[in-house]
Amino acid sequence: MAQDTSTIYGSMVFNDKVMRDRLPKPVYRSLHETIQDGTALDEDSANAVAHAMKEWAIENGCTHYTHWFQPLTGITSEKHDAFIDPIEDGTAITSFSGKELIQGEPDASSFPSGGLRGTAEARGYTAWDPTSFAFIKDEVLCIPTAFISYTGESLDKKTPLLRSMKAVSDQAKRVLACFGCTDVPQVITTIGAEQEYFLVKLDDYSRRPDLIMCGRTLFGAHPMKGQELEEHYFGAIREVVSGFMKEVDDRLWRLGVDAKTKHNEVAPCQHELAPIFSRANVAADNNLLTMEILRETAPHHGLACLLNEKPFKGINGSGKHDNWSLAAPGLNMLNPGDDPAHNYIFLLSLAAVIQAVDDYQELLRATVASPGNDHRLGANEAPPAIVSIFLGDELTGIVKAIAEGKDAVSHANARMDLGSEILPSLDQDNTDRNRTSPFAFTGNRFEFRMPGSEINLSSPNTVINTAVAKSFNEYANRLEPAQDKEAEALAICREVFNEHRRIIFNGNGYSEEWPKEAERRGLANNTTTPDALVAYTDKKNIELMGQFDILSETEMYARYDVDMEHYAKVKNIEATCMLDMSNQIIMPAVIKYSKVVADEIIAKKAVNPALSTETEDNLLERLSEGLHDMGVKTHALHMAHEEAYGKADWPKRAHAYMELVVPAMDELRTTVDRLEELTDREYWPLPTYNDILFYV
Repeated sequence: MAQDTSTIYGSMVFNDKVMRDRLPKPVYRSLHETIQDGTALDEDSANAVAHAMKEWAIENGCTHYTHWFQPLTGITSEKHDAFIDPIEDGTAITSFSGKELIQGEPDASSFPSGGLRGTAEARGYTAWDPTSFAFIKDEVLCIPTAFISYTGESLDKKTPLLRSMKAVSDQAKRVLACFGCTDVPQVITTIGAEQEYFLVKLDDYSRRPDLIMCGRTLFGAHPMKGQELEEHYFGAIREVVSGFMKEVDDRLWRLGVDAKTKHNEVAPCQHELAPIFSRANVAADNNLLTMEILRETAPHHGLACLLNEKPFKGINGSGKHDNWSLAAPGLNMLNPGDDPAHNYIFLLSLAAVIQAVDDYQELLRATVASPGNDHRLGANEAPPAIVSIFLGDELTGIVKAIAEGKDAVSHANARMDLGSEILPSLDQDNTDRNRTSPFAFTGNRFEFRMPGSEINLSSPNTVINTAVAKSFNEYANRLEPAQDKEAEALAICREVFNEHRRIIFNGNGYSEEWPKEAERRGLANNTTTPDALVAYTDKKNIELMGQFDILSETEMYARYDVDMEHYAKVKNIEATCMLDMSNQIIMPAVIKYSKVVADEIIAKKAVNPALSTETEDNLLERLSEGLHDMGVKTHALHMAHEEAYGKADWPKRAHAYMELVVPAMDELRTTVDRLEELTDREYWPLPTYNDILFYV
């Protein structure tokens, strides 16, 4: 019988309940103040926490601990140390000190640093993040930490996120204080990370070098049926997938991850898992855990989990919708309430987001730039690469009225009569969900829909937090000396809505007219990763991050270099894999099948020269032409790859891969996919889209 969810939930987490039960009351209070208010933890309290944490971990089967951190690779890293401490008589005791809890020293030299650390400069430090609970994974106590260099620069995704959370909290509290909310200890940014992914049979995955090496198919003709019947979305979940989802839920719940919703997504084999909202850094940690567990669990069920943004051409890609909000105790600052036109905290928060997204649209776009996302954005239900905000008719009307100096009027939410006595009438929200919008208001939060499925959400949320902090800082500077706070709030909103209304777009982001209209408005349209990443080096963006001590100019350039290097390396792997598959797998198979067709022609003619071989002749001709074209395009890709790889530095290499290699890969794929359609399935050496996407 399955265990009760409430019993297993959080059982592998050193959470608040465990701390309250195991720590002396003064230590618990001190730690709670550290978590809630950001105050420092004294050495004695740290030792007491470390001892309790160690005892709890050992009771749950742990022999090791690790500082679990997020290097600039975007994934997580860990180095395991045993609790044992040998003594002179040849035995050993278990120990874990406050110092070991608070600070670790992993080797920093082999992680990407963008020039912040040299290969010979190995030392780096991890620092405990007490606001994200420690947990047990694979019988190892995992302690969430930040990761910095020997000289203090951030080498990770978490450190700037934590800094940005403090910045937006400090500035939001100033605004709240102007409206009588003076006892707010912290304003928390919350995230709900909806994770999309694909599941395919492990056998098919194992026979596709492109899936193994690149996470996506580099070749593949369109299947006989795709997603056009719209039958997979919210459809009945396959039995094997249901078993996988149940195990994922069980593992996540034990780790205190709030996995709430699961369903089939639009594309065949595509699914989604959505958690409950939580504190931004905790949500980012939990999402990284979720991705890890999705990958680890799939093989238990004969499956492979694909987290690449676009594993299959021609059907939906996978995103990670980032539901972002601001919360103080008892208050969601983005909740419009019953009268949003006169809810000044909401209006100022709305203005802060609109200003932030407009001013820093290109930096925001840069944080979600990746090779996989280049294929996803603007196609099959993903938003375009143009950043815009959807507000819906109700809020847009209020914004327009305030911008024009008119009295804004709120309307009560409508009730919908469904025309049947047995069906209840329903409340209608004051905004729809525009699925084509990159940044959509969805009732009491904003849903940032541009992040790809593989991304670490720490980076985009760092930018959102910091840019909103800047807006709040400007508003607080005006509100604090003002005699009439409400009048000044309306004046701020009027100016912001007028100056930044270009970013508001409630229409169809897929329309052919929108890119032209966006260009007319002056909105950026950076469709590729190398073009988008340049935003990290923009003076305006560097000044933003420096204003609140989130990232220095050196750290900003480091992220530019790291991400450019990553893009170039991914494209290098993809090009190499494509050449290998073309030369060593696909071309020999097509040649073999061509010989079969040629032999059939000869055999027919040998029996009776008058027999028609027109069909076979045409097929052989098309196969021969395709093989010739494949050889030419394979060579062209090889030459483009060599030219790109030979560039002097990573940014130049990245641009060369984008400009030379990607088009050559597309050209080769077109030819090979056509050959797949001509070749007898018995001779085609790879599982096809028909095989992969429609398993039972």
